[in-house]
Amino acid sequence: MTASPEHPPRTPKKLLTAALIASSIEWYDFFIYATAAALVFGTTFFPDATPLIGVLLSFATFWAGFIARPIGGLFFGHLGDRIGRKPAVVTCLILMGLSTFLIGVLPGAATIGVAAPLLLVTLRFLQGIAVGGQWGGIVLLLTESTTGGKRGMAGTFGQMGVPFGVISGNLAFLGIGALLGPEAFASWGWRLPFLFSAVLAPVVLYIQLKIEDTPVFQELQEHKERKEQQVVKAPLLEVVREHKRSVLLGAGLLFATNTFFYIGISGLLDYGTRELGLPRQWLLGVTLLSSLVGIFVIFYSGSLSDRLGRRPMILAGAGMLAIWAFPFFWLIDTGSIWLIAFATVVGTVGQSMTYGPVAAYLSELFEPRVRYSGASLAYQLAAILVSGGTPFIMTALLAATGTSASVSLFLFLMAVCTLVSAYLLRETRVGEPRSKATV
Repeated sequence: MTASPEHPPRTPKKLLTAALIASSIEWYDFFIYATAAALVFGTTFFPDATPLIGVLLSFATFWAGFIARPIGGLFFGHLGDRIGRKPAVVTCLILMGLSTFLIGVLPGAATIGVAAPLLLVTLRFLQGIAVGGQWGGIVLLLTESTTGGKRGMAGTFGQMGVPFGVISGNLAFLGIGALLGPEAFASWGWRLPFLFSAVLAPVVLYIQLKIEDTPVFQELQEHKERKEQQVVKAPLLEVVREHKRSVLLGAGLLFATNTFFYIGISGLLDYGTRELGLPRQWLLGVTLLSSLVGIFVIFYSGSLSDRLGRRPMILAGAGMLAIWAFPFFWLIDTGSIWLIAFATVVGTVGQSMTYGPVAAYLSELFEPRVRYSGASLAYQLAAILVSGGTPFIMTALLAATGTSASVSLFLFLMAVCTLVSAYLLRETRVGEPRSKATV
């Protein structure tokens, strides 16, 4: 299983394609909830609440998915380190598709009363468990199946699933809204994007039948047959015991990028429609534009990190977000859709510069035998600490202070956390490894 310097292995194109499609659909399923939470969940599942309280309650259910993500990361991280990356990924994809489809057929509070929001939270929780386990598996299938000199680029095929998921989700909502009109959309049209998650089924089947597990895990299994202690029986416990610093600082790498991202795709949608009086379609268009920009920046920053290192790209992106935190909302508060688009695109460049190298960086911070557990725990810890609460925190800050400067300060502090985390972590980019199992 040793890589030959003369004939270095390349990431199979079918794996890159399958990972990108699977990741895009998985994130589509996860993110359409954010759009629906900002637009219709308040009235559908909390009809007796005021508009502000309805939005806050809706965003609270959105947060439930992020509370569940570390649980998914822990469970499937352990599973992936013990029985393989691929079985964990396939299970997560099935769970996500099923949960999302069931949200699409869930009756509202007017039909089944208090059971409606309770079931909504349950299904959102299952979505969170699925995406919590999926990220680490997709990333490791990519980065462990390629050479050290291209891992940053390979990892972006999992990361680019995020903007692709946002784009496809927003296109679904824009298209359905345009076809049906406001009343039909609010009544039943919002359900259609959730039902579209059924297209994940053939992707799951393809990965199960056509994609092999990573060479790194296969080599670990060979070591296990020869020497049992090569494979950790409780990888999660070892990560918590031996790699706490890497987990905490690895989570910090995502504070800036996740905060800006969730303000852009959900918090801004609510703020723009409810406070600034802007049309929903315009704001969804801004999200589409910024997501398109994000695809290219994620790929470029991840590829560039193979040459310059992971830390420089993350430091540059987080520094850009720190500088842009206050101008971002100054431009948004003008109410001009063109200035809002400019503010969002510039912020997306900084956010994507940070996000692109993270897949390779987090995987390289941990030994192969605990890598799924370690990378997943770091990534999903950021989800529960920052990501899911961002739209709720933004709405609450605006209501409490009456000024967007409070949200800008929040953005700035998160960017500083990422800068400090990247500064304290070691650089992991290396040349071609002698053996993939020792990377």
